[in-house]
Amino acid sequence: MADWAPVLVGVVLFVFLSPGLIFSIPGNNRGVDFGNLKTNGKAIAVHTIIFFAIYSILILAVNLHIYAG
Repeated sequence: MADWAPVLVGVVLFVFLSPGLIFSIPGNNRGVDFGNLKTNGKAIAVHTIIFFAIYSILILAVNLHIYAG
């Protein structure tokens, strides 16, 4: 059986944490911009660190597994 947790968690976090899609930290005009679909280098770096932290916690620390089949 294949473990689908890393794939599903990665896809969901990638969509949710895409800078500018839902929110952007730091934003272009404020500390947090919502739904403006604009980004900058700082926001990409911050969202990458947040993605890595949440992904690591869910996959390694919580030991999340999703089996299909």
